Amino acid sequence: MQHLDISVLNQTLSFLAHQPVWLCTVLRTYGSSPRSPGALMVATADGRFCGSLSGGCVEDDFLQRIGAGEYRAASQIVRYGEGGLTPGIALPCGGMLDILVEYLPAGDSSVGYVTKMLEALNGHFALQKRLHVGQSCSHLEVTDFADVTQVEINGQEITLHVAAAPRLLIAGLSSVALYCADFAQSLGFEVVVCENRPEALENFAGQLKPGISLLKQFPANYLEQQNCHANTAIVALTHDPRMDDLTMMEAVNTPAFYIGVMGSQKNSAKRLERLQTIAELNGEELKRIQAPIGLKLGSKTPAEIALAVMADIVKRKNEARG
Repeated sequence: MQHLDISVLNQTLSFLAHQPVWLCTVLRTYGSSPRSPGALMVATADGRFCGSLSGGCVEDDFLQRIGAGEYRAASQIVRYGEGGLTPGIALPCGGMLDILVEYLPAGDSSVGYVTKMLEALNGHFALQKRLHVGQSCSHLEVTDFADVTQVEINGQEITLHVAAAPRLLIAGLSSVALYCADFAQSLGFEVVVCENRPEALENFAGQLKPGISLLKQFPANYLEQQNCHANTAIVALTHDPRMDDLTMMEAVNTPAFYIGVMGSQKNSAKRLERLQTIAELNGEELKRIQAPIGLKLGSKTPAEIALAVMADIVKRKNEARG
Protein backbone atom coordinates (compact mmCIF):
# COMPACT_ATOMS: atom_id res chain seq x y z
CA MET A 1 0.00 0.00 0.00
CA GLN A 2 2.97 2.33 0.47
CA HIS A 3 3.21 3.39 -3.17
CA LEU A 4 -0.52 4.18 -3.20
CA ASP A 5 -0.15 6.36 -0.09
CA ILE A 6 2.68 8.31 -1.75
CA SER A 7 0.35 8.90 -4.70
CA VAL A 8 -2.34 10.08 -2.28
CA LEU A 9 -0.06 12.71 -0.75
CA ASN A 10 1.14 13.88 -4.17
CA GLN A 11 -2.49 14.29 -5.23
CA THR A 12 -3.23 16.10 -1.96
CA LEU A 13 -0.62 18.71 -2.81
CA SER A 14 -2.17 19.12 -6.26
CA PHE A 15 -5.66 19.59 -4.78
CA LEU A 16 -4.40 22.07 -2.15
CA ALA A 17 -3.22 24.44 -4.84
CA HIS A 18 -6.87 25.33 -5.50
CA GLN A 19 -9.14 24.09 -2.69
CA PRO A 20 -9.40 22.55 0.77
CA VAL A 21 -9.16 18.78 1.16
CA TRP A 22 -10.14 16.04 3.58
CA LEU A 23 -7.14 13.82 4.35
CA CYS A 24 -8.25 10.46 5.75
CA THR A 25 -6.13 7.92 7.63
CA VAL A 26 -7.29 4.41 8.54
CA LEU A 27 -6.82 4.11 12.32
CA ARG A 28 -8.28 0.75 13.27
CA THR A 29 -9.97 -2.15 11.52
CA TYR A 30 -12.08 -4.92 13.02
CA GLY A 31 -12.71 -8.06 11.03
CA SER A 32 -11.66 -8.27 7.41
CA SER A 33 -10.41 -5.07 5.77
CA PRO A 34 -8.44 -4.54 2.55
CA ARG A 35 -6.77 -1.41 3.97
CA SER A 36 -4.40 -1.55 6.93
CA PRO A 37 -3.92 1.07 9.69
CA GLY A 38 -2.07 4.08 8.34
CA ALA A 39 -3.53 3.77 4.82
CA LEU A 40 -4.55 7.10 3.26
CA MET A 41 -7.26 8.65 1.10
CA VAL A 42 -7.78 12.29 0.10
CA ALA A 43 -11.05 13.81 -1.10
CA THR A 44 -12.43 17.17 -2.25
CA ALA A 45 -15.86 18.75 -1.86
CA ASP A 46 -16.65 18.19 -5.54
CA GLY A 47 -16.23 14.41 -5.21
CA ARG A 48 -12.72 13.84 -6.50
CA PHE A 49 -10.52 11.50 -4.49
CA CYS A 50 -7.35 9.43 -4.51
CA GLY A 51 -6.70 6.29 -2.48
CA SER A 52 -9.31 4.27 -0.62
CA LEU A 53 -10.66 3.57 2.86
CA SER A 54 -12.14 0.12 2.44
CA GLY A 55 -11.60 -0.98 -1.13
CA GLY A 56 -14.94 0.49 -2.25
CA CYS A 57 -17.40 -0.34 0.55
CA VAL A 58 -17.81 3.11 2.14
CA GLU A 59 -16.24 5.62 -0.23
CA ASP A 60 -19.47 6.71 -1.97
CA ASP A 61 -21.23 7.44 1.32
CA PHE A 62 -18.20 9.29 2.65
CA LEU A 63 -17.91 11.49 -0.45
CA GLN A 64 -21.63 12.31 -0.29
CA ARG A 65 -21.25 13.44 3.32
CA ILE A 66 -18.33 15.71 2.41
CA GLY A 67 -20.37 17.19 -0.42
CA ALA A 68 -23.22 17.83 2.03
CA GLY A 69 -20.93 19.92 4.25
CA GLU A 70 -19.97 17.43 6.96
CA TYR A 71 -16.54 16.99 8.58
CA ARG A 72 -15.58 20.67 8.87
CA ALA A 73 -13.75 20.30 12.18
CA ALA A 74 -9.96 20.30 11.98
CA SER A 75 -10.02 16.58 12.83
CA GLN A 76 -12.56 13.92 13.74
CA ILE A 77 -12.85 10.14 14.00
CA VAL A 78 -15.46 8.49 11.79
CA ARG A 79 -16.58 4.87 12.21
CA TYR A 80 -18.17 2.68 9.57
CA GLY A 81 -19.72 -0.68 10.33
CA GLU A 82 -21.60 -1.92 13.38
CA GLY A 83 -22.14 0.89 15.85
CA GLY A 84 -20.98 3.56 13.44
CA LEU A 85 -22.28 5.55 10.48
CA THR A 86 -24.81 3.92 8.14
CA PRO A 87 -24.54 0.44 9.66
CA GLY A 88 -26.51 -0.82 6.65
CA ILE A 89 -23.34 -0.47 4.57
CA ALA A 90 -21.75 -3.88 4.98
CA LEU A 91 -18.02 -4.18 5.38
CA PRO A 92 -16.27 -7.45 4.49
CA CYS A 93 -16.99 -10.14 7.09
CA GLY A 94 -19.05 -7.68 9.14
CA GLY A 95 -16.01 -5.67 10.16
CA MET A 96 -15.71 -2.10 11.44
CA LEU A 97 -13.47 0.73 10.31
CA ASP A 98 -12.25 3.79 12.26
CA ILE A 99 -10.99 6.69 10.15
CA LEU A 100 -9.18 9.89 11.14
CA VAL A 101 -10.50 12.72 8.96
CA GLU A 102 -8.42 15.92 8.82
CA TYR A 103 -9.83 19.03 7.16
CA LEU A 104 -6.95 20.92 5.52
CA PRO A 105 -7.65 24.39 4.10
CA ALA A 106 -5.77 25.49 0.99
CA GLY A 107 -2.61 27.43 1.79
CA ASP A 108 1.07 27.25 2.63
CA SER A 109 0.53 25.75 6.09
CA SER A 110 -1.34 22.72 4.74
CA VAL A 111 1.12 22.33 1.87
CA GLY A 112 4.07 22.30 4.27
CA TYR A 113 2.33 19.77 6.53
CA VAL A 114 1.59 17.33 3.68
CA THR A 115 5.04 17.82 2.11
CA LYS A 116 6.76 16.75 5.33
CA MET A 117 4.69 13.57 5.51
CA LEU A 118 5.43 12.86 1.85
CA GLU A 119 9.16 13.19 2.51
CA ALA A 120 8.83 10.67 5.35
CA LEU A 121 7.09 8.12 3.11
CA ASN A 122 9.80 8.67 0.50
CA GLY A 123 12.36 7.56 3.08
CA HIS A 124 14.12 10.80 3.94
CA PHE A 125 13.23 10.46 7.64
CA ALA A 126 10.57 9.08 9.99
CA LEU A 127 7.98 11.21 11.77
CA GLN A 128 5.92 11.07 14.93
CA LYS A 129 2.56 12.71 14.28
CA ARG A 130 0.32 13.58 17.21
CA LEU A 131 -3.04 15.33 17.40
CA HIS A 132 -6.03 15.77 19.71
CA VAL A 133 -9.36 14.94 18.11
CA GLY A 134 -11.11 18.13 17.07
CA GLN A 135 -7.85 20.03 16.64
CA SER A 136 -5.18 20.28 13.95
CA CYS A 137 -1.96 18.27 14.22
CA SER A 138 0.07 19.73 17.08
CA HIS A 139 3.21 17.63 16.75
CA LEU A 140 5.02 16.47 13.61
CA GLU A 141 8.60 15.75 14.59
CA VAL A 142 11.44 13.65 13.18
CA THR A 143 11.94 10.42 15.11
CA ASP A 144 13.78 7.10 14.76
CA PHE A 145 12.81 4.68 12.01
CA ALA A 146 10.80 1.77 13.30
CA ASP A 147 8.37 0.27 10.82
CA VAL A 148 5.73 1.24 8.33
CA THR A 149 3.02 3.48 9.83
CA GLN A 150 1.96 2.58 13.38
CA VAL A 151 -1.09 3.97 15.19
CA GLU A 152 -1.70 4.54 18.90
CA ILE A 153 -4.99 5.86 20.32
CA ASN A 154 -5.18 7.07 23.92
CA GLY A 155 -8.58 8.61 24.56
CA GLN A 156 -8.80 11.65 22.29
CA GLU A 157 -5.04 11.66 21.63
CA ILE A 158 -3.83 10.00 18.41
CA THR A 159 -0.17 9.24 17.68
CA LEU A 160 1.05 7.89 14.35
CA HIS A 161 4.54 6.81 13.35
CA VAL A 162 4.94 7.79 9.69
CA ALA A 163 7.82 6.24 7.77
CA ALA A 164 8.79 4.58 4.54
CA ALA A 165 7.95 0.92 4.11
CA PRO A 166 10.84 -1.36 5.02
CA ARG A 167 13.06 -1.88 1.99
CA LEU A 168 15.03 -4.92 0.92
CA LEU A 169 17.96 -4.10 -1.35
CA ILE A 170 19.22 -7.25 -3.07
CA ALA A 171 22.70 -7.09 -4.56
CA GLY A 172 22.73 -9.42 -7.55
CA LEU A 173 20.32 -11.96 -8.99
CA SER A 174 20.41 -15.66 -8.11
CA SER A 175 17.98 -18.44 -7.28
CA VAL A 176 18.09 -17.44 -3.62
CA ALA A 177 17.60 -13.79 -4.54
CA LEU A 178 14.40 -14.61 -6.45
CA TYR A 179 12.87 -16.34 -3.44
CA CYS A 180 14.01 -13.54 -1.11
CA ALA A 181 12.37 -10.97 -3.36
CA ASP A 182 9.10 -12.94 -3.39
CA PHE A 183 9.05 -13.45 0.38
CA ALA A 184 9.96 -9.81 1.08
CA GLN A 185 7.25 -8.49 -1.22
CA SER A 186 4.67 -10.69 0.53
CA LEU A 187 5.86 -9.31 3.89
CA GLY A 188 5.26 -5.71 2.81
CA PHE A 189 8.80 -4.72 1.90
CA GLU A 190 9.68 -2.47 -0.98
CA VAL A 191 12.06 -4.68 -2.97
CA VAL A 192 14.91 -3.29 -5.08
CA VAL A 193 17.32 -5.52 -7.00
CA CYS A 194 20.62 -4.17 -8.34
CA GLU A 195 22.17 -6.27 -11.10
CA ASN A 196 24.39 -5.37 -14.05
CA ARG A 197 25.88 -8.75 -15.04
CA PRO A 198 24.53 -9.71 -18.50
CA GLU A 199 24.39 -13.44 -17.78
CA ALA A 200 22.49 -12.98 -14.54
CA LEU A 201 20.03 -10.59 -16.17
CA GLU A 202 19.44 -13.08 -18.97
CA ASN A 203 18.88 -16.01 -16.60
CA PHE A 204 16.85 -14.43 -13.81
CA ALA A 205 15.44 -10.98 -14.62
CA GLY A 206 12.38 -12.36 -16.38
CA GLN A 207 11.40 -14.28 -13.24
CA LEU A 208 11.03 -11.21 -11.03
CA LYS A 209 7.40 -10.53 -10.13
CA PRO A 210 5.61 -7.26 -10.93
CA GLY A 211 6.21 -4.58 -8.32
CA ILE A 212 9.86 -5.53 -7.75
CA SER A 213 12.24 -2.81 -8.96
CA LEU A 214 15.19 -3.96 -11.07
CA LEU A 215 18.04 -1.47 -11.42
CA LYS A 216 20.60 -2.49 -14.03
CA GLN A 217 23.40 -1.04 -11.98
CA PHE A 218 26.34 -2.34 -9.96
CA PRO A 219 25.01 -2.45 -6.36
CA ALA A 220 28.09 -0.87 -4.79
CA ASN A 221 27.79 2.07 -7.18
CA TYR A 222 24.10 2.44 -6.33
CA LEU A 223 24.85 2.54 -2.60
CA GLU A 224 27.67 5.01 -3.10
CA GLN A 225 25.49 7.34 -5.15
CA GLN A 226 22.05 6.88 -3.57
CA ASN A 227 22.74 5.58 -0.05
CA CYS A 228 19.58 4.24 1.65
CA HIS A 229 17.27 5.02 4.54
CA ALA A 230 17.47 3.41 7.97
CA ASN A 231 14.51 1.09 7.32
CA THR A 232 16.58 -0.82 4.74
CA ALA A 233 18.04 -4.34 4.75
CA ILE A 234 20.93 -4.98 2.33
CA VAL A 235 21.74 -8.54 1.25
CA ALA A 236 24.28 -9.97 -1.20
CA LEU A 237 23.30 -13.43 -2.44
CA THR A 238 25.46 -14.28 -5.47
CA HIS A 239 28.61 -16.11 -4.31
CA ASP A 240 30.45 -13.67 -6.63
CA PRO A 241 33.16 -11.93 -4.52
CA ARG A 242 33.28 -8.95 -6.88
CA MET A 243 29.59 -8.36 -6.31
CA ASP A 244 29.29 -9.40 -2.68
CA ASP A 245 32.50 -7.95 -1.19
CA LEU A 246 32.15 -4.55 -2.83
CA THR A 247 28.51 -4.36 -1.75
CA MET A 248 29.52 -4.99 1.87
CA MET A 249 32.25 -2.33 1.65
CA GLU A 250 29.62 0.27 0.73
CA ALA A 251 26.80 -1.11 2.88
CA VAL A 252 28.64 -0.44 6.16
CA ASN A 253 28.63 3.28 5.28
CA THR A 254 24.82 3.34 5.27
CA PRO A 255 22.31 3.46 8.16
CA ALA A 256 20.73 0.13 7.04
CA PHE A 257 19.36 -1.90 9.98
CA TYR A 258 20.52 -5.20 8.45
CA ILE A 259 23.53 -6.10 6.28
CA GLY A 260 24.25 -9.68 5.26
CA VAL A 261 26.06 -11.81 2.69
CA MET A 262 25.56 -15.45 1.70
CA GLY A 263 28.29 -18.04 2.09
CA SER A 264 29.46 -21.04 4.12
CA GLN A 265 31.22 -20.61 7.45
CA LYS A 266 34.58 -21.09 5.72
CA ASN A 267 33.89 -18.70 2.85
CA SER A 268 32.37 -16.15 5.21
CA ALA A 269 35.48 -16.19 7.38
CA LYS A 270 37.66 -15.62 4.29
CA ARG A 271 35.41 -12.78 3.15
CA LEU A 272 35.55 -11.00 6.50
CA GLU A 273 39.34 -11.38 6.46
CA ARG A 274 39.46 -9.80 2.97
CA LEU A 275 37.24 -6.96 4.07
CA GLN A 276 39.48 -6.31 7.04
CA THR A 277 42.81 -6.47 5.22
CA ILE A 278 41.94 -5.08 1.80
CA ALA A 279 39.04 -2.75 2.54
CA GLU A 280 40.37 -1.90 6.02
CA LEU A 281 36.99 -2.30 7.69
CA ASN A 282 37.26 -1.98 11.45
CA GLY A 283 35.80 -4.27 14.09
CA GLU A 284 32.55 -2.34 14.51
CA GLU A 285 31.96 -2.31 10.76
CA LEU A 286 32.61 -6.04 10.47
CA LYS A 287 30.17 -6.76 13.33
CA ARG A 288 27.38 -5.19 11.29
CA ILE A 289 27.77 -7.81 8.54
CA GLN A 290 25.81 -11.03 9.02
CA ALA A 291 28.07 -13.67 7.49
CA PRO A 292 26.89 -16.38 7.13
CA ILE A 293 23.54 -14.73 6.56
CA GLY A 294 20.19 -15.79 8.04
CA LEU A 295 18.84 -17.76 10.96
CA LYS A 296 20.25 -21.24 11.50
CA LEU A 297 17.45 -23.39 10.11
CA GLY A 298 19.60 -26.07 8.54
CA SER A 299 18.61 -24.64 5.16
CA LYS A 300 19.73 -26.45 2.01
CA THR A 301 17.52 -25.42 -0.92
CA PRO A 302 17.34 -21.87 -2.36
CA ALA A 303 13.84 -21.44 -0.92
CA GLU A 304 14.94 -22.57 2.55
CA ILE A 305 17.98 -20.28 2.47
CA ALA A 306 15.78 -17.36 1.44
CA LEU A 307 13.36 -18.19 4.26
CA ALA A 308 16.23 -18.13 6.76
CA VAL A 309 17.43 -14.79 5.40
CA MET A 310 14.02 -13.14 5.57
CA ALA A 311 13.29 -14.62 9.00
CA ASP A 312 16.47 -13.01 10.33
CA ILE A 313 15.64 -9.67 8.68
CA VAL A 314 12.10 -9.63 10.09
CA LYS A 315 13.44 -10.59 13.53
CA ARG A 316 15.88 -7.65 13.48
CA LYS A 317 13.22 -5.27 12.18
CA ASN A 318 10.73 -6.24 14.88
CA GLU A 319 13.37 -6.08 17.61
CA ALA A 320 14.19 -2.51 16.56
CA ARG A 321 10.48 -1.62 16.55
CA GLY A 322 10.00 -3.17 20.00
